[in-house]
Amino acid sequence: MAPMKILVSGGGVAGNAVAFWLSKLGHDITVVERFPGLRTTGLQIDLRGHGIEVLKLMGLDEAFRAKAAPEQGIQVVDKSGTRCGYFPANTSGKGTQNFTSEYEIMRGDLCRIMHNVTKDRVEYIFGTSVESFEEKDGAVDVRFSDGKTGRYDLLIGADGQGSRTRRMMLGSGAADAFIPIGDGEYIAYFTIPRPMQEGEGYTSTFYLATRNRWVLTRRSNSEEMQIYLACKLDAGRLRAARQEGVKEEKEALIEVFKDAGWQLDEILESLKDTDNFYGEHLGLIKLDSWSRGSVTLLGDAGYCPSVHTGMGTTSAMVGAYILAGEIGRHCGSSAGGDASGGGDSKKGLATALKAYEEKFRPFMNHVQKGVEESSGWDSLMSTSFGIGVINFLVGVASLFKLNIGKWSLKENLKGWNLPEYEDMTRN
Repeated sequence: MAPMKILVSGGGVAGNAVAFWLSKLGHDITVVERFPGLRTTGLQIDLRGHGIEVLKLMGLDEAFRAKAAPEQGIQVVDKSGTRCGYFPANTSGKGTQNFTSEYEIMRGDLCRIMHNVTKDRVEYIFGTSVESFEEKDGAVDVRFSDGKTGRYDLLIGADGQGSRTRRMMLGSGAADAFIPIGDGEYIAYFTIPRPMQEGEGYTSTFYLATRNRWVLTRRSNSEEMQIYLACKLDAGRLRAARQEGVKEEKEALIEVFKDAGWQLDEILESLKDTDNFYGEHLGLIKLDSWSRGSVTLLGDAGYCPSVHTGMGTTSAMVGAYILAGEIGRHCGSSAGGDASGGGDSKKGLATALKAYEEKFRPFMNHVQKGVEESSGWDSLMSTSFGIGVINFLVGVASLFKLNIGKWSLKENLKGWNLPEYEDMTRN
């Protein structure tokens, strides 16, 4: 059959992944990204379980490992810096990953890897976004931010948690798909210059402070450190400051963490000057349907699971694989294979999008289950006594070499297997 014209809004992990698979099927793929170039910002991400399977099916395992972050494990420390417990990465190639996955990488490096193998068969348009779209005669008429227009068989919104594609698909007045976690949680991400000290190694460090505050530090190189600061969104004036600007948001965050102990004084001083700061209100994206007509959502745009699950990147990679696989199965491939949708491409696309949801929704239901609910850990994390209890339990788990990542992360889903798409994965 003739190749389908497919527009992907968003050039991040999800967008590049689905462009990889759909272009391999021989379809005419365009990716639009509002940033002026390939968006390679962002801190460390990882793959787990079925996400690793997809990476290997893409033939990118070797390229990934060549750029993998060298993190060896994670330690938990108290306010004096004393180690309470240590959990190494599971590098055996078997079983569930620990908190540190065997497949850790900087977000920008993963985007580059996928972009490099698709750029010759996919059209990338940077500095542009989808301004509006209208479905007409089974196609999607799109107007771009630069005033240009185009007609496509399918529009894929892979434009993140705050997806504009999702808002336009749902229409004005639709309920917000964003569901906040618990009583409202906030996290900030940034890097600071911090040359590696003698004997330091590539170990990430987690520190719990009172009033539900925590810090994670990690590094992917010897010259700078990645910082994650998390707290309740209602702490101090943080909620209001987020609407005022980055400078005000930083100032509010410094106020929240100023008495937190450990190495926070030094970290907060460096925060003032960092230029790659990003903060977000933690939550999930949940929808009854990820598709309407010839528009569908992918990754965080359709089913953001939040950083609490450790499954954001994996969900995007697996979702892209299944979406493309079902399009190949029901709409055919100009690069070979049959279309079970027959000659009716519109019917085939509708069947493919329905199958995408049917195949992948059980996976996402498992990943997102219970994440938005408050837990008993919140009360423990609010007091010095509670944190002491947590640190003691961490020490016990470390002593007995327990993989507590498999209890707190959402990697394992019993009874769900990654679908096979032989026509698409054939070399």
